[in-house]
Amino acid sequence: MGEHDHSDMGGAGHGSFAWVTFESVVVLALLGAAIGYALALWASRGRRPWPVSRTVMWYLGLGCVGAALVGPLATAAHTSFTAHMVGHLLLGMVGPLLLVLAAPVTVALRALPAPAARSLTRFLRTPVVRVLTHPVVAAGLNIGGLWVLYTTDLYLRMHSSTLIYALVHAHIFLAGYLFTVSIVGVDPAPHRASMRMRSAVLIVFVAVHSILAKRLYAHPPAGTTIADGEVGAQVMYYGGDVVDVIMIVLLFAGHYAATRPRAAALAGHA
Repeated sequence: MGEHDHSDMGGAGHGSFAWVTFESVVVLALLGAAIGYALALWASRGRRPWPVSRTVMWYLGLGCVGAALVGPLATAAHTSFTAHMVGHLLLGMVGPLLLVLAAPVTVALRALPAPAARSLTRFLRTPVVRVLTHPVVAAGLNIGGLWVLYTTDLYLRMHSSTLIYALVHAHIFLAGYLFTVSIVGVDPAPHRASMRMRSAVLIVFVAVHSILAKRLYAHPPAGTTIADGEVGAQVMYYGGDVVDVIMIVLLFAGHYAATRPRAAALAGHA
């Protein structure tokens, strides 16, 4: 692929009303999430102390999401595939991982009155939640969306429409969050899949994600220069590998922690 003109890729609207509205919605949502977590911690202050590390992860996660959607990196992503890919890693992998490890559902259950907590628990048991948080479904939504984004003209189109841009990035974040929950979620999960299922899905996901990165190295999206496409693909490949390795470690560490008491009990009765 040769050099392509980027003149049509700033259409998400630097200074336009639609783009300013999008950024405002993002900022308000992030502020709401930040304040909501703090209020939940304050409401549950009489309970067992909440780990500071989880609180730090929540705010770092919000920072990653914000950096991907608002500010210099988000602006550069309209004309640079490399910047876009850095934002993709923050929005779809690093941010969701930090937010999931912050255990927001547990924080909410600690803070809510008993009736509201029971309602939240009932919601978590619904078939819709069960389907969306199944590892196969979550992985399909995640990697499937990326294949559609980067192997069709959707990548080019989203830079000429704020609505498409917003929908694509909402999907990247939500799919990344659901996938992370399905594999290494720390909140109560009535429908958590088996260790074998989660391990198999994670292995397949890592492989397909790497294949997509290699494909992008050879065939960058339309509107991307060869050099920019190669660097962006490398960011996706190596950056994704780092997050994937962390998820593998967390998966096995969580399984070990969950089964160790049982193993110790069994050994004591032997």
